[in-house]
Amino acid sequence: MIKKGIILAGGKGTRMSPLTKAVNKQLLPIYDKPLIFYPLSILMLANIRDILIIVNKGQLNQYRKILPNGKNLGIKINYLEQSKPRGLPDAFVIGEKFIGKENVAMILGDNFFYGQNLSSQLLNNTTLKKGARVVLHKVQKPELFGIAKINKNNKIISIKEKPKKFFSDLAITGLYFFDNKVVEFAKKLKPSKRGEVEIVDLLKFYKSKNQLSADLIGRGGAWLDTGSIEDFYKTSTFVSTIENRQGFKIACIEEISLNNKWITAKEINNSIKFYGNCDYSKYLKNLIKK
Repeated sequence: MIKKGIILAGGKGTRMSPLTKAVNKQLLPIYDKPLIFYPLSILMLANIRDILIIVNKGQLNQYRKILPNGKNLGIKINYLEQSKPRGLPDAFVIGEKFIGKENVAMILGDNFFYGQNLSSQLLNNTTLKKGARVVLHKVQKPELFGIAKINKNNKIISIKEKPKKFFSDLAITGLYFFDNKVVEFAKKLKPSKRGEVEIVDLLKFYKSKNQLSADLIGRGGAWLDTGSIEDFYKTSTFVSTIENRQGFKIACIEEISLNNKWITAKEINNSIKFYGNCDYSKYLKNLIKK
């Protein structure tokens, strides 16, 4: 079982400037909670409780104000700083000591996932023992994404970054599952023309060994990228619509912990005091009234 997870929450967020000049993008709100809650909730739904969050240099204290150490969630949150953006695979080099001899999951800090059967799908992916697995989602404009082509056994047979000619409509999302070889492979990567090591090159390494598989988000599931202000707005609207129509919250990290029996009403009450008098706290109060 994969028991460790990394959230890569670095990057400059230049497409969202001037908002990101003072605050890291992952701390900006998606409707009623900071963006970082959403990828964190995905790892928690996968029953991953040992988590490393990689942040930009100088922004550590911003994160610790909202997510100190995970104790009140029944999980462990570690932090490391990235001095400058060096590409997604650099997360495994930075996190080498954290990963140790374990397999690991990684999710990008600006990715949003939603789906009715998402939890069981995530748990299934944590059973990965060897190789790598990426989560794919069907898109209308594949030329905007890294794209993968799969065979009938969900093995990836081809990968292309923003292909000019159509060959698949399955986009590579920001959720990955790797065996322990990922650290070794990441160290071997050479920077691309843009000066960073590329996740596609890391995946191709596994593909060359016939160890790269895929999991698909099915019809009814959602994957949203929050790379721009417009994307933030669309994702916030999506969350608002679901929450206000159905009455439950997406990515309520305390609720996930409570459902998993990692915490009790005591920790929920501590969170209520921490957040203060707000709608999120009212939702938490209702959780322990049931």
